[in-house]
Amino acid sequence: MKFAVLVFPGSNCDIDCYKAVEEAVGEPVDYVWHTATDLSAYDCILVPGGFSYGDYLRCGAISRFAPVMNEVAKAAEEGKYILGICNGFQILTEAGLLPGALLRNTSMKFRCHDTVLKVVNNQTPFTNDFDLNEEIVIPIAHGEGNYYCDQETLKQLQENNQIVFMYKDNPNGSLADIAGISNEQGNVIGMMPHPERAVSDLLGSADGKRMFTSILKAWRDTHGTASVR
Repeated sequence: MKFAVLVFPGSNCDIDCYKAVEEAVGEPVDYVWHTATDLSAYDCILVPGGFSYGDYLRCGAISRFAPVMNEVAKAAEEGKYILGICNGFQILTEAGLLPGALLRNTSMKFRCHDTVLKVVNNQTPFTNDFDLNEEIVIPIAHGEGNYYCDQETLKQLQENNQIVFMYKDNPNGSLADIAGISNEQGNVIGMMPHPERAVSDLLGSADGKRMFTSILKAWRDTHGTASVR
């Protein structure tokens, strides 16, 4: 299995994602610049956190027009795994790959601390190593993490089991305590918390590691047990 970590001007969690893949699953991983026009070599694409293009206009509003995002959309249609973390989640919503939007935290403050999440859908390629309703510790670091969508979209998310993670103690005002959602097919997930910063007990939590082992497990279940290097 091969991972790609996208890099936009202003990304600052790309190295964290790269190291998390190395630490958690030991599979091949490459940095891929935002101007790339071919992602066919990759099975999972990580859209990392940071402040792409300085968060000008809106978080992710400029990045969604980067050439690589056309390839991300194609990869999503092909059923490849796409994980958007923090700014990556914002980019995926701006690109229309996930519904809703991320607004300013209701506190109007940047929040940076551990949060307790509840895994409310463990049937995705990203969460199959968790128990249903398991509580995990994953850090957040954002000023615009307040998830919002209209009531019709929220109903669809609930009925289609697209809400993947919920906050135990909502830190940002997100609608329905939403911390992470998927597309209808389940192969694209966006979340504000940072699993790549929780892959070792030395970092305060190793709970995020199981997101990466889940991805590898899902890929192997589909493609066979042999790892492609």
